[in-house]
Amino acid sequence: MPDAVNNLAPPAALVAEKASECARVVPGGFHVFVGALEKHFGESLQAVLLYGSCLHSYDLKDSVVDLYVLVDDYDKAYTSSLFSYLNKIVPPNVFYLELEHEGMTLRCKYGVITLSDFEKGASSWFHSYIWGRFSQPVRLLYFRNEDARLKVLETLAQATITFLRATVPALGRSVVDTETIWSRGLALSYNAELRPEQKNRARQLTHLNMGDYIRLTAYSQEMIELLEALPHDRYNCTANEKECLRALRKWRFRRWQGRVLSVMRLTKAVFTFRDCVDYAAWKIERHTGIKIELTTRLRNHPILFGGKVLWQLIRQGVMH
Repeated sequence: MPDAVNNLAPPAALVAEKASECARVVPGGFHVFVGALEKHFGESLQAVLLYGSCLHSYDLKDSVVDLYVLVDDYDKAYTSSLFSYLNKIVPPNVFYLELEHEGMTLRCKYGVITLSDFEKGASSWFHSYIWGRFSQPVRLLYFRNEDARLKVLETLAQATITFLRATVPALGRSVVDTETIWSRGLALSYNAELRPEQKNRARQLTHLNMGDYIRLTAYSQEMIELLEALPHDRYNCTANEKECLRALRKWRFRRWQGRVLSVMRLTKAVFTFRDCVDYAAWKIERHTGIKIELTTRLRNHPILFGGKVLWQLIRQGVMH
């Protein structure tokens, strides 16, 4: 892949598409979280992104909203040196927040990462943790200033390009449509983490956002060396057998890397995420129907006994 191509800025049309996507109106309840985060992080707060399942359902009553909080500096963002250190070694830190609003209890979990690390994660991280998530549609709930907004939009555009560059070669030499590109790519990305997702989740999400993915792919195509545009939302993937095998090997390595990173992040969440065991059990049951027995030992010693539960879920195929 030529360095000259890699170093090019994302196409203006792609950045404009991300700007349009990020500016779509969301219910006012989501912005209640922004006020609390502004108060908590102060001038360190650069942007707040909404992503995940609530983006499709806008369900504030029975869901936990997924947010990303972008800050300028970890040391400035925290009063705790431990939180700052943990965020530096394995970003992001993940926290839980509950707020009362119009008679409802609103809940969110939010990841904290510097804007600089967010940019690196979207462009140069080998693992798909950032670019796999943020190649997908998001909403920009808050930005400190125009400079921060533009950096976020360019980073989201770059995440899309990074995602396609990593996933298209794995398709092999073939003629494909947008649905195939994204459903297979998202499946690869999900499999690179320990996630309690149903096996058809990638295809479901692709269908939910098909219009977005059609435009994102079209505006990115000039930056994807192995993808040639054809009429009627179809593309010629020109990856030869060697390029396909190389891409698949990388995804196998990401899968093992992702397991290590997931365990590290889950361990870290014990210190940053209130009621992390209850939340994890709720999420697993919601996504898979599997109910986890929350014993006193598990709640009191989540690192020690949680590892055993996690291993059992992996062996059962619940965590992919």
